[in-house]
Amino acid sequence: MNSKPEKRKALGRGLETLLPAARGIQAAISASAAPPEQPAATIVRDIPVELIDRNPYQTRTSFDETALNELAESIKVSGVVQPITVRQNSGRFQLVTGERRWLASQRAGKPTVPAIVRLLSNEQAMEITIIENLQREDLNPVEQARAYERLSLEFGLTQEQMAQRTGKDRSSVANFLRLLKLPPDVLKMVEANKLTFGHAKALMGLDSPESIMKLATRAVQLSMSVRQVEGSVYNLMHPEPPAPKPERVLDPNVRDAEQQLQRALGVRVQIQDKQGKGRIVLEYSSLEDFDRVLEMLNSSR
Repeated sequence: MNSKPEKRKALGRGLETLLPAARGIQAAISASAAPPEQPAATIVRDIPVELIDRNPYQTRTSFDETALNELAESIKVSGVVQPITVRQNSGRFQLVTGERRWLASQRAGKPTVPAIVRLLSNEQAMEITIIENLQREDLNPVEQARAYERLSLEFGLTQEQMAQRTGKDRSSVANFLRLLKLPPDVLKMVEANKLTFGHAKALMGLDSPESIMKLATRAVQLSMSVRQVEGSVYNLMHPEPPAPKPERVLDPNVRDAEQQLQRALGVRVQIQDKQGKGRIVLEYSSLEDFDRVLEMLNSSR
């Protein structure tokens, strides 16, 4: 009897489901705790921290300083539990994965850091870096959006393919990519955690960049909830029609007087009467009308 196809592994089990090069990295990490008979390509080496350069394909732009200091204190006591991954680059080494561990090792005063040296092309290194970051929970929404954008532009991946490689829903990938259409100043608010991804998604419902910026600024100033922003967007997209002006109720004598004046002066006349007191309003549509009415009034003296 045929067994059912094995389901795709869930996130959190490493990069082995993503691409061949990543499977090699995961195998190397597991092998570091095994007996010493290891292939040369997967041996964990202690590499001087000053010989390692940052990853040029890193999509993360910020790190939590408190968490980084906590990791540094842990490394002081227990060392680096999981080796970082690097590749050789012009006599030096370039990070592929493990930037936080490398930075924390420096803060802990460690002269070296355990690392696995892999032979990777630029494309492999970039894809591993981006996908590993997308599996993390501490990327801000804008960093995630830019990571998906790079996968699309530099690797030609569709939204469905990106969803499969990162374990996300395709709709989530689409929402992150749409996020980048917001005005740059609004994206800065999201990066600074002044607005959440929920706020940003609500703002996407507006068409005008000016309207988006105005509402985003108000949301920050008033600490508006996502529900409140959604309500404001709905009201802006579905404005209530202006209330009709109440119809004038005129005394028949007043209406007759208006009509007589309009025939005599050739302009629209409105009499506003309140219990025998009021005013007469003459409406002219051109300077010629004004001069003509003024001349008629002067000649009647």
